Amino acid sequence: MRNKVEVKIADGNNFKRKLLSFSRNLKRFVLLDSNSFNQKNTNFTYYKYDFLCAINAKNELLVTDYKAFSKLNDFNKLNPEWRFGFLTYDLKNEVEELTSNNKDHLDFPTIHFFIPEIVIHAINNLVTILYFEDDYSEKEVYNLLEKIEKSDLTDENYKKEQIKLNQRFNKKEYIHTVNKLKDHIQKGDIYEINFCHEFYSQNSIDPVRTFDQLNKISPTPFSCFYKIDDKYLLSASPERFLKKINQKIVSQPIKGTIKRDPDKEKDNILKEKLFNDPKERAENVMIVDLVRNDLSRTAKKGSVQVEELYGIYSFSQVHQMISTVTSGVEKDKNIVEIIKNAYPMGSMTGAPKVRAMTLIEQYEKTKRGLYSGSVGFITPENDFDFNVVIRSILYNESKKYVSFTVGGAITSLCDPENEYEESLLKAAAILKVFN
Repeated sequence: MRNKVEVKIADGNNFKRKLLSFSRNLKRFVLLDSNSFNQKNTNFTYYKYDFLCAINAKNELLVTDYKAFSKLNDFNKLNPEWRFGFLTYDLKNEVEELTSNNKDHLDFPTIHFFIPEIVIHAINNLVTILYFEDDYSEKEVYNLLEKIEKSDLTDENYKKEQIKLNQRFNKKEYIHTVNKLKDHIQKGDIYEINFCHEFYSQNSIDPVRTFDQLNKISPTPFSCFYKIDDKYLLSASPERFLKKINQKIVSQPIKGTIKRDPDKEKDNILKEKLFNDPKERAENVMIVDLVRNDLSRTAKKGSVQVEELYGIYSFSQVHQMISTVTSGVEKDKNIVEIIKNAYPMGSMTGAPKVRAMTLIEQYEKTKRGLYSGSVGFITPENDFDFNVVIRSILYNESKKYVSFTVGGAITSLCDPENEYEESLLKAAAILKVFN
C-alpha cells in the first residue's frame, strides 16, 4: 500500500531540473513532462499532470526476446500498481509475425516496465509523493525531498555538447530511396509510408545536461527523460500514441508539418498554408483512417469517432497537423490487448500497415528500436497514457553511441527534396543542442 506526502512548490520547472540532477546515481528513473501545455493553450486536451516521475524499481519486467506482450499482460495482472515503461517499435514482429534484420547500435531491451519505489506527480505546483509504507517512513520521504532540493542543476560554466554527427543516408541517397518508395506507391503496394533516417555519433554526452538543453529549446507535451542502467532516452515528443481515461481511448496522430516564423502575421499565414495543404491533408486523413481501424478492434460497436480532423497545433520550431480519434471500451477490457491492437502507431508506419512495415525494414538501414516506439505510464486503476518516441536522442553510455532519427510520410504527392528538408526541420532542435 502506498502512502502520500503533499508539498507546495514555488517553481515547478526548477523542481523538475533538480529531479533530473538527482537521477544521476539512479539505475531506474523516468521523468514525463507535459511542459504545462494544458495551461498554455486550451487546444491541448486530455492532460492531467504537469509532470510525473518514477524513482527506482521495486519490481520490473525486462524482455529482450519474444512474447513481450504476453509477459507484459502477466506482469500487469500480478502488479495492479503504478507502472512506467516503454515499448520498442520492433514489437511489430510479434504483432504481425514480421522480422528485423537491420543493425541495432543501441541495444535497448524490447520492452521495459517497472513498479517504482517512489512516484512523484504535480498538478498546479502541488507535488504528491507516493511511497510504499513498508519501504519508507514519512521522515525518510522528507529526507528524500531534501536531497532532491540540494541537487541543483545550474548552467554555470556549462557548454553545450559539440559532437560530429554522421548520417546513414546522404541527401542523394535519401532522395533516391524516396523515389523507390514512390514507385511502390505507383504500383499500388502502399498508399503512404513513414520513411526515417538516422543521425549518429561515437561520442560521450552528459545525458542530464543534454535533456535539460533540449527541453529548453523544444518544450513539448510529451517530453521524457528515461534512464535504464547505461541507456538513456531524451525525448521532445509532441505526439500522443494512446491514452485511456476510464472507458475512453484517445489517439492523436500527427501528420503534417510546417516551419514557424518569428513574425506573428507570417506565422499565421504558415498555419493557414498547412491547414489548407492538400498533400498534408491527404497524409493526415489516411493515418486517421488507419487509427480508426486499429481502435475498432477493441472498441464498443459504433463508438469510434473523429473528435478533431486537421487540428493545427503550434510548437517552438514547427506547426503540426494533429487529429484526435476516440473510442469506447468495455469496463473490463484487457489494456494490453488495447495497446497491442493499435501497435505500432499508424503515424510511424503507413498504409496498408503490414506492407508498409515490411518496406520500412527493407529500405531503412538501422533497426528503429525505441525510436518510433512508445513511453508512458499505467495507473493502479488501469488507465494509461503513452507517447510516440520522435524528436528524441537515444544514448548508450557504455558504447558511447549517440543516435537520433527523423522521418516523414511519403505519398504519391510528395517531392523527395522537400521531404528531405522537412526531415531536417524536425531535427532542428536536436541539431541546435549539438551545435
